Amino acid sequence: MKIRAITLNNVRRFTAPARVDAIGDGLNVLCEPNEHGKSTLFDSIQAAFFKPYGSRDQEVRSLRPHAGGAPEVTVELEIDAGRFMITKRWLQKPAATVHRDGTLIAQADAAEAWIADALGGDAGGPSGLIWVRQGVTRLTGGSPKEEQAALDARRDLMTSVGEEVEAMTGGRRMDAALARCRAELEIYATGKNRAPRKNGPWKEAQEEVESLEARREALAATAQDLHESLAARKRARRDLRGWEAPDAVEDRRTKLAAARAAHAAAERHAEKVETATRALEMAQLTADNARARRDSFREALAERAAAAEKVSAADTEAADKRAAQDEARQRRDAAARKLEEAQAALKAAERARALALRARTARDGAARRKEFEDRIARAEGARREMETAAAAARTGPDAATLRRIEALAAAHTAAIAAREATAAQVVAHYDAGRDGTIRADGTALADGQPLPLPRATRLTIEGIGQLEIRPGEAGQNDRSVEDAAAALAKALAAVGAEDLSGARAGTDARADAERRHSEAKAVLASLAPDGIDRLREALAAIPQLDEVVDAPDPDTAEAAFDAARAAHEAARLASDTATERLSDLRNDATRADTTLASLRDRLKRAEEALAKGGDTSEADLAATADAAAVALEAARAAHAEATKDAPDLVSTQAALSRAESVETRAQEEIARLKPQLAQLDERIRRSSGEAVEEQLAETEQELETARARLDRIEHEVAVLVRLEQALEAARAEARERYFEPIAKELKPLLHLLWPDAELTWREDTLLPDALIRDGREEPISILSGGTQEQVALLVRLAFARMLGQAGRTTPVILDDALIFTDDDRIERMFDALHRQAGDLQIIVLTCRQRAFRELGGKALRLSTAAELEAPG
Repeated sequence: MKIRAITLNNVRRFTAPARVDAIGDGLNVLCEPNEHGKSTLFDSIQAAFFKPYGSRDQEVRSLRPHAGGAPEVTVELEIDAGRFMITKRWLQKPAATVHRDGTLIAQADAAEAWIADALGGDAGGPSGLIWVRQGVTRLTGGSPKEEQAALDARRDLMTSVGEEVEAMTGGRRMDAALARCRAELEIYATGKNRAPRKNGPWKEAQEEVESLEARREALAATAQDLHESLAARKRARRDLRGWEAPDAVEDRRTKLAAARAAHAAAERHAEKVETATRALEMAQLTADNARARRDSFREALAERAAAAEKVSAADTEAADKRAAQDEARQRRDAAARKLEEAQAALKAAERARALALRARTARDGAARRKEFEDRIARAEGARREMETAAAAARTGPDAATLRRIEALAAAHTAAIAAREATAAQVVAHYDAGRDGTIRADGTALADGQPLPLPRATRLTIEGIGQLEIRPGEAGQNDRSVEDAAAALAKALAAVGAEDLSGARAGTDARADAERRHSEAKAVLASLAPDGIDRLREALAAIPQLDEVVDAPDPDTAEAAFDAARAAHEAARLASDTATERLSDLRNDATRADTTLASLRDRLKRAEEALAKGGDTSEADLAATADAAAVALEAARAAHAEATKDAPDLVSTQAALSRAESVETRAQEEIARLKPQLAQLDERIRRSSGEAVEEQLAETEQELETARARLDRIEHEVAVLVRLEQALEAARAEARERYFEPIAKELKPLLHLLWPDAELTWREDTLLPDALIRDGREEPISILSGGTQEQVALLVRLAFARMLGQAGRTTPVILDDALIFTDDDRIERMFDALHRQAGDLQIIVLTCRQRAFRELGGKALRLSTAAELEAPG
């Protein structure tokens, strides 16, 4: 399942529609400031999936805006069957609907059942497992109800991973104890989630508490509003007197006039300073140019003299380098001739050694060919066995398909039980001697035993006639039973099985074939690790040589070859040394020629630089530079005189702006406070006539009594639920098979933060117990807040991946889940989110705009009603 869009209406601060859409696969990020509605969005998603439309509990009522109304949430989601839109409305005209392509496909309780099925059939859902609420940074955080839901989800995941659940210990006694516990629970609660039974004592106590809480909240809000209005009126009167005081008005006027005059004077003086600045800049430019021309002429004279001296020395050095190069070339040619003679002797020795080795190879080849022929025959037999087993392993249902068929069979049985539980019933009570005189479909009714009537039925009464009984609409609806039967039949037909036992037999046969395939594959790998073709290539590579005659002794030939190779190596080393020496001298000669050419070019450039000056002498250039320096000093003195004691234009502008803003704010505050006082006077007059405080006290006393009664009932229900869970826990002995895949999925995520780290697990909660790092075991409870939240998030990401592998893909939703993580580790947590987002949908809600800037992912936006209505 993947969420594509969410729309809120009448939910807390969103009294008009607000929407988040275009939610993609992988990582999605909604990063907005505080009070923008991210936690409201999270709570709304929770309610849409896990709060029945008829619920009126505190969590549902907390979604209602202060102005009242019916909270409504719409979620567009995508599952394997396509794209759907679910809508829920609570409190006023409660409703639940499911649409596909604009067509209504389910509503009311049928819609709730559809949603539960979309979540994988677990009514508790993944909420406490992979949906992290703001402020809940530990795996055990949240309310007791949320913790229990998370534990149920982990146990369900354990069953999926374990592939089977052992039969419960205790036999009939355990079944009887569990049945009695559930019967006691049925008095108070109903359904898998143990919701309060309609018209039952628990439901009545809840409704009484809710009614009194609503009345208390309304009275408390009225009293609070009266107190706040009185305090606000007092503050407003005080502020208005301060702004309208005559001395305050005169002080503001005087300061504003003085600021305007000071700023005008500063502007006039600034114009004089600007004129002096431009004159100084021109004098500076003239002096710099004259000094640069003088210095360039002097540098050109010195450069010409230095270049002429170095050209003469470089010419002599280049001639010496060329003579040494010619001598090294002669020595290199002599070494090359000796190397050719050594190569010819080495080739003759190689031919003699090859003839000796060929004779030895001909003797050893037959034994090696026989060994390879035996290995090829055994490998081909293993491959045939592997192919036969692989073909058998492709038939029959796999473990996941079998689990789905078993779930469909359980759903069919549950649908029949549900139909009979809600159907009308008839009970026969016979007079003495009249037993069996009433029949249904030819079968006599037993005395005092209820007979469910899910559809219209005719009863035959002996000696009287027939009695037709027509149940109401609820009793005639067999659709759920028919749908469950059809789904089960379709699943069995898909795997070619007639019943559930046949499907299980097919799964066992497939598992045996997979085992035989693995064994044959291991044998083939040991005989031919690189494949049978490589064995055949090795066999073909063994030469089939005839016996060699007149071959030299191998040891003698090998010794002669070693001697020739040593002589060749010595000649090659001498040749390489001579070649390297010639190369070094050639490089030296080239560098000397290059240096000489560079120095001649340097001398030419110096002479050309002097020629550019024409007939101008060094004395003329020096006189021009001195005159420009005198003019520069005069301009500096004039500029200093102009800037002396100049007023600060920026400061006078700031003072004027402040004086003007003070006057503007005074007028705005006076205009705001007068109508505000009139509104507060009217509000206080309306509220003061009611005895709000007395009514609030009476309501709180009644609420305390009602809560005490509700606490007693909820305690009894909690005890019964805990007993039921303890009995059911006796059936779960596949826990070790659950921990292994979770730890395997979690290992690479942990290593992003701590190399070689591991987690130990508690068997009662199926949660981490301690973190092992650097050889030390640290209980989770003593870790820092940041480390706890990092471990919690990584474990949730691993759970999400395991849910997907178990066929229950669900998006991961995180509401400010990294509030204590430092900058270094948060980068690695971002890597973990991207790693898991490859085949998951992750939705991150956060107000930490700067810290989450490096997270990446697709950016989401919560659009308000005005933005939704804006064109384009």
